[in-house]
Formats: sequence, structure tokens, C-alpha cells
Amino acid sequence: MTQSAVLRGQETNAVTQARAAFEQAKTEFDGHAEDPQSAWHFARATFDLADFATNKGQRAGLAQQGMAACREALARTPDCGPLHYYLALNEGQLARTKTLGALRLVDQMESEFTRAIALDPSFDYAGAERSLGLLYRDAPVLGSIGSRSKAKQHLERALELAPQFPENRLNLIESELKWGDRRSARRELKLLEDALPGAHTQFAGAAWTASWADWEARLDKAKRILEEPARLETPRH
Repeated sequence: MTQSAVLRGQETNAVTQARAAFEQAKTEFDGHAEDPQSAWHFARATFDLADFATNKGQRAGLAQQGMAACREALARTPDCGPLHYYLALNEGQLARTKTLGALRLVDQMESEFTRAIALDPSFDYAGAERSLGLLYRDAPVLGSIGSRSKAKQHLERALELAPQFPENRLNLIESELKWGDRRSARRELKLLEDALPGAHTQFAGAAWTASWADWEARLDKAKRILEEPARLETPRH
């Protein structure tokens, strides 16, 4: 079987799992809409399934369902960190479907991630710190909230809170490459590679298959980028 066939099979399995998780979470939420945990479980499922949306309308529809569930639950339980976190993530999915209005959603995401950090910073392996760091990294500097210093602060904080979670260090590596800091990227890459055997043990099973496929592809890309200067710098004989 070719590598492309393997990747297609992994993606098909990931979509199937995301759809099944969505249906299960929706059933739970429909029966217990007053329960904040049921609400954020459902919002997590809408966010995950939206990653596999085939068009903007489908992505927006899923995101709006997750946002509505979070907002209704937050009206009753305003101090639930996971609700603020998944509200922000679904706002991010909605922002991906828009040109006009995306900047307003970015501001809302910043507010919700900040609130989630204040309430439960370790949730989802420091997910709000990780997500806020990426938001600051990728948002425009002019006319929006983009900030390299804030991005670095939150990405490093996510790594501090959950160093065992591969994506936290991988995000930092990718960011350092984006910023042209190859020395730091190489250092973090070595630390990530040293930690991978333990991570494979901790994050094992079907639930993590799609994550590992994503992480390994991104890791390979980072390695290729870091190899390029070494080849260029090799002295001629």
C-alpha cells in the first residue's frame, strides 16, 4: 500500500470517528441540554467535525451549533472554562468561512481564550494557552491582534503546563521557523524527538490516530526545513 493510500485511509477513519462522536454528543446534549459538560462535549464534537467540512456552509453550520450550545450553557454557568474554550474554537471555525466579520470574531476569540485560561489553564493540555498563542501568531499585526511577543509567551506557557503533549512543542518549533529562529527550533526539535517514545505510550489508541498523522506530517516538514540550511552551509571540497 502506498503512503498516499495510507493517508487517505487515515483521513477516512478520522472523518468516520468525528461523525460518530458528533452524533453521540448531540444525543447526549439533546437529552441533557442543561448540563454544561454535555454542552461542551457537543461543542467539541462540532469543532472536530468542522475540520472535515467540504464547504463553507457546512463548516459555518457546525460552528454555529457549537457556539449556540456554549452560549446557552454559559448563561447558566458563566465560570465553566471548557465552555469558553470551545466557544472560542468554534468561533475560529466560523471565522475561516468569512472575509468581512472575521476580525470581529478574532477579538471575541481572544476574550474567550483569555477567560478560559483564567478559569482552567490546564484543560485540554493547556489548550487555551496553545490556541491563544497561535491566534496571536497568525492574526495580522496591523488592524488586528497579531503579536510575536504575545504568541511566544502563550506558546511557551502551554509547553510549561503540558510538556508531554506533542503539539505544544511542535507549535513552538513551527513558530520559531516562521520567525526565522532556527537555533531555537533545532533545540526544541531535539527535545520533542527525545519525548516522542513516551508520548506514543501516553497518547495511544484509535482516538489519537488522526492527531499522530497530523503531528508526524508536520514534524517531517519541520525537519526538512531545518535540513535545508545544513545542506547549503556544507563547505565544498
